[in-house]
Amino acid sequence: MTPGGPVVRPRRLRRTAALRELVAETTLAPRQLVLPVFVREGATEPVPIGSMPGVVQHSRDSLRRAAAEAAELGLGGLMLFGIPETKDAVGSGGCAPDGILNVAIADVAAEVGDALPVMADLCLDEFTDHGHCGVLAPDGSVDNDATLAVYADMAVAQAAAGVDVVGPSGMMDGQVAAIRSALDAAGHQDVAILAYSTKYASAFYGPFREAVDSSLKGDRRTYQQDGRNRIEGVREALLDVEQGADLVMVKPALAYLDVLREVRDAVDVPVAAYNISGEYSMVEAAAERGWIDREAAILETLTSIRRAGADVVLTYWAAEAAGLLRR
Repeated sequence: MTPGGPVVRPRRLRRTAALRELVAETTLAPRQLVLPVFVREGATEPVPIGSMPGVVQHSRDSLRRAAAEAAELGLGGLMLFGIPETKDAVGSGGCAPDGILNVAIADVAAEVGDALPVMADLCLDEFTDHGHCGVLAPDGSVDNDATLAVYADMAVAQAAAGVDVVGPSGMMDGQVAAIRSALDAAGHQDVAILAYSTKYASAFYGPFREAVDSSLKGDRRTYQQDGRNRIEGVREALLDVEQGADLVMVKPALAYLDVLREVRDAVDVPVAAYNISGEYSMVEAAAERGWIDREAAILETLTSIRRAGADVVLTYWAAEAAGLLRR
């Protein structure tokens, strides 16, 4: 020991890359990453999304290619979002067997088989002309219980198309129970539910609204959670587990890492977190200006979400991050 020097030297285990790898507490692997993808009805080629550099609205053909690449990279899954050519007040395109989302599910399921879990967003916001996540009552409010009936039909339609996991994201009370009951009654007991359980009204959803051509006017604060509430977020996750959720999700991720940790500690099912569009676009914008090291920031961001307790991370960087991890 150097005279007068410290006996305990934590830096010993940081001295080389191999030592740092040996004692790393948090892992980040392609299998833990799910890629959200958008497919646009009628598109003949990918359509770039201006507020999300590097992300596109896929055509059916380009979606198949993206799915094959995701399977080859060993990703944990794809989460599909559909963008229809026409919308109506009740979001009927979400339940139609020939609606873009159900057709895309069938396309991807045929492309990848069991090599990659096929997941689909189960919500009406992309399909309604008013942009809300449910059907509206005469007074213009979102009718919770009427919406549950539509979600049940939508779940069965997605299951018939070949989905492995449905992702109810509308934050309606009782949505998981209604969907589980409908799936089981239709003979789809093996279709899993990834419940968007702890989903906050957030300023960081902005780019996503462009990505899905949202028709929303106003906000969703009567059904998405208040960002000031932590205990409520845990309660929502526990309720969904009671109702039959196979996985639960916290969304957004970065602004709610404390809630993510508490949900992980409270439930006994896998926990996902969604690294959402605004979080993605902030890093992309800063990197474009040369303010940060883009690739290092991507991996640091995703590792932070894993460290906070997420078993699964939905991220638009999933495919790129898988390549970075392999390198």
